[in-house]
Amino acid sequence: MELQDKLGTLPDKPGVYLMKNEADKVIYVGKAINLKNRVRSYFGSNQTIKERVLVPKIADIETIVTDSELEALILESNLIKRYRPKYNINLKDDKNYPYLKISTEEDYPRLLLEREIKKEGKYFGPYPNAGAVRETIKLLRKLFPIRSCKKEVPNKKYRPCLNYHIKRCIAPCSGKVPKEKYREMIDNIIMVLEGKEDELIDELQQKMDEASTNLEFEKAAEYRNQQNALKRIVEKQKIISGRRDDQDYLAISSNNEKEAIVQIFYVRGGKLVGKDSFSVLPGKADSPGEILTGFVKQYYNQAAVIPGEIFISHPIGDHSIIESWLKEKRGAKVTIKVPKRGEKYQLMKMALNNAKLEVEKIRADEEREEKEEKMTGGALKELAGYLELEELPVRIECYDISHIRGRETVASMVVFENGRPKKEDYRRFKLRDVIGIDDYDSMREVLSRRLKRLKRERTDEEDIDSFDIVPDLIVIDGGKGQLNAAYGELEEHGFSSNITVISLAKEEEKVFVTGKKDPVKLPKNSEAQYLLQRIRDEAHRFAVTYHRKKRNKSGLSSELDDVKGVGPKRKKALLLNFGSLDKLKEASLEELEKVPAMDKKSAQNLYDYFHKKEQGLSDE
Repeated sequence: MELQDKLGTLPDKPGVYLMKNEADKVIYVGKAINLKNRVRSYFGSNQTIKERVLVPKIADIETIVTDSELEALILESNLIKRYRPKYNINLKDDKNYPYLKISTEEDYPRLLLEREIKKEGKYFGPYPNAGAVRETIKLLRKLFPIRSCKKEVPNKKYRPCLNYHIKRCIAPCSGKVPKEKYREMIDNIIMVLEGKEDELIDELQQKMDEASTNLEFEKAAEYRNQQNALKRIVEKQKIISGRRDDQDYLAISSNNEKEAIVQIFYVRGGKLVGKDSFSVLPGKADSPGEILTGFVKQYYNQAAVIPGEIFISHPIGDHSIIESWLKEKRGAKVTIKVPKRGEKYQLMKMALNNAKLEVEKIRADEEREEKEEKMTGGALKELAGYLELEELPVRIECYDISHIRGRETVASMVVFENGRPKKEDYRRFKLRDVIGIDDYDSMREVLSRRLKRLKRERTDEEDIDSFDIVPDLIVIDGGKGQLNAAYGELEEHGFSSNITVISLAKEEEKVFVTGKKDPVKLPKNSEAQYLLQRIRDEAHRFAVTYHRKKRNKSGLSSELDDVKGVGPKRKKALLLNFGSLDKLKEASLEELEKVPAMDKKSAQNLYDYFHKKEQGLSDE
């Protein structure tokens, strides 16, 4: 049946309508007290911005008739959760929001993290993420040492575990804990989660007084510790009203059409006990009020706790029907209002400011990601273009040599993947064959050792390491001479055809490429140039750090050659213990004697050696 024909046969009853595109995918779900009038209004002359965007995409409409508008509202929320239509407001990943469950169906209940509400147990939430639930559970277990294990309890064959001995569990598994005492702790936890800490503090005071009167001082101390911990929690809570009301404050701030944040402040017993922020994916061209309407339906459709008052930052649609629906879910009256003045208005302003800050944070994160993409992905594209590479240089290795007048020569290899440092693949080399100052031979030795590892045959049992991965580009810190030395090694080992090698000279930031007489000129301040500089500087830093470490070791070792009784083993022990020559010189005789492998005589010799040198004396 054609769409126009369907519009003429729509029922004039309450229900839900599902709008589909040409691919038969649900793109919008709505509810109406009169399906015929509501659906046909989409195709009239007074279309809203959203309707002008949506209508051209509609290829088919399906309707489901209900007995009342309230039933239609419940069905609409469930269908939105099921189909997640593009043009509806969607609570982002709402199916994954966790709950805190108290397994009251068990004789000795536990605190659990759950992803959906089932018939058994008592639930609190939903929370914005699992971390929030785990933090709450951690805090409550510190206050009330209930069990966390899955054992069937009580069972006298079980021995109490470590949690019992560190006072994190009263060990109901041992069969020595009365069910009534354990249930009392569970009732206390429920009071905390419901924001009734003041009542609990008063109860604990009474129990503490009773225990003291009965000379049960250990029990009194337990009550005192719990009471103090609860008082610290209460001190952090902002008192909102002298009335002991339960309220939710919902404030929305949106970031164009990309994302919106709904900030919820929870007021329990007149105190602000916590807050959560939820990400919402807006439908196309939705106003803040429309987004908030969709959020209220979806959030309270799965919320474990519904307060008597809900305050909102923007007026919502379906106001009276949503109140009726929430009243039915709660079993008591629920009112939804936009506060206009007084303390409620001030708290809403605070919630709104928090929502705006969250949106600004999202915007800043997006800008940072765009900047990083420009610095990495954009830089790689630029570099590939300037170097005339057929593919992006995804894996880049850079080498640098470091020494002082030819002594303690070392080299570094740093790795960048997708424009970012991959530090677990960094390697360092201690030069074995080169004597004196010879940067060309040093580079040949390093690359030869690296390429030999690349060529080696690896057994199936061996793990792949960084030397088993062929780089797309090798960068050498230096000029044409270093480049030619590096390219010679690539040719010798058979990699000159599939690995590009370039060198970057420090002075004028010239890029030398094999086979080209003149250096490649990268535009000044280009992302490609910045990337090469970052890689080269990182290789230099890594090489210098290693060389300094080697130099310190050798300096300490050579300094100790003249100390009688201090051989290689004792030198090593001293180095491990003090780390540097300066710290060793400052050590007391007692500290030297405590070093493993040292004895009193060698410690005395070493102490005398340094202190005689300070006074300008010698043994000769």
